[in-house]
Amino acid sequence: MNYETTVDSGRGGLLAGGDPLDIEDGERRRKRKTWIAAAVVAAVLLVVAFLMKGGEGEADFAPSAGQAPTVTVSAPGRTTVQGEIQATGTLAARREMPVGVVGEGGRVVSVPVEAGQWVRAGQTLAVIDRSVQSQQAISSAAQIEVARADAELAQANLDRALQLVDRGFISKADVDRLTATRDAAVARVKVAEAQYRELLARNDRLDIVAPAAGLVLERDVEPGQVVGAGSGVLFSIAKGGEMEMLAELGETDLAKISVGVMARVVPVGTQKEFVGEVWQVSPVIRAQDRQGTARIALSYAPELRPGGFASATIVSGTIVAPMLPESAILSDEQGSYVFIVGKDNKAERRNVETGLITDQGIAITRGLNGTERVVMRAGGFLTEGETINPVEARGPGAASKAGN
Repeated sequence: MNYETTVDSGRGGLLAGGDPLDIEDGERRRKRKTWIAAAVVAAVLLVVAFLMKGGEGEADFAPSAGQAPTVTVSAPGRTTVQGEIQATGTLAARREMPVGVVGEGGRVVSVPVEAGQWVRAGQTLAVIDRSVQSQQAISSAAQIEVARADAELAQANLDRALQLVDRGFISKADVDRLTATRDAAVARVKVAEAQYRELLARNDRLDIVAPAAGLVLERDVEPGQVVGAGSGVLFSIAKGGEMEMLAELGETDLAKISVGVMARVVPVGTQKEFVGEVWQVSPVIRAQDRQGTARIALSYAPELRPGGFASATIVSGTIVAPMLPESAILSDEQGSYVFIVGKDNKAERRNVETGLITDQGIAITRGLNGTERVVMRAGGFLTEGETINPVEARGPGAASKAGN
């Protein structure tokens, strides 16, 4: 009896009172769990509300229990898209004129021009010593005077003979002889004059002159140097200062451009952009690298230095096609596709072909006519035939902005 009484008393004491510290810890744990559960529920509600609202009022993809997912859609229409081709190449003078010795040459007396200077047509580039040629010209001029004197004497003899023919003092044969002498003297005058003019022309060709106005690119002669027909190119001139870029293009890109299209050229080492146009497209594709050259005409500018490297953006024509943001276009093993809103708001897959990529989006060359309502975002979460809740994108340019 005493033992049982003691046990009951001990149990009664534990049940009635217990340890106060254990009771307090239990209460704290229950409160902590309640707060955590409340926080989780609040976070879930916020996420659901944000998805339903779409951040800025546009719906994305917000499925709810028993409801169709809400997605942003837009009809892209058709836009005129200007194609561009990127190319690299070297700068050069459009019409480079090599200038060398035209005459017999000689010792260079002076060179009055430097590389980088502008010259006019006929301007002297290098002066050749002509002391010997000048004396030859003086001698040739004197020979003309001698010939003229002989011709005048022959004419006077003929005139006297003609006066004596009627009197019988001069025979007809003598008159013929004097006439021939006079004609030969006149011919010698003409020969001497021709020789003199030839000598003057040769002397004029001694100096090296610019064949046309332009910019001197190279100078390869110095005073005191002896030059001749075998001296090669002494000056190089860019006719009119006109420049060009030799853009290297693959055969596919080369087929897309034509003469007259615009191009923007940026030389290496500068951010300045120069506008030109394609003036010649190579008719030949090189077999070794399958490339050809498009020549882009450029006006003169100090930044355009022949031999330098540059990049070009060439306009390759325009197309009219729907434009979509990248977020609207999906792909798998079958190719590229988009989701459009079909009958009864069902998601319908539409296979497409993409074209030019621009700042406004990606051109769709096949598969859409622009009137379809295309899912702009969240298409990757849809399955074909799924019922959706389409919400039209707002504002101008919504089709392109929906992917941003």
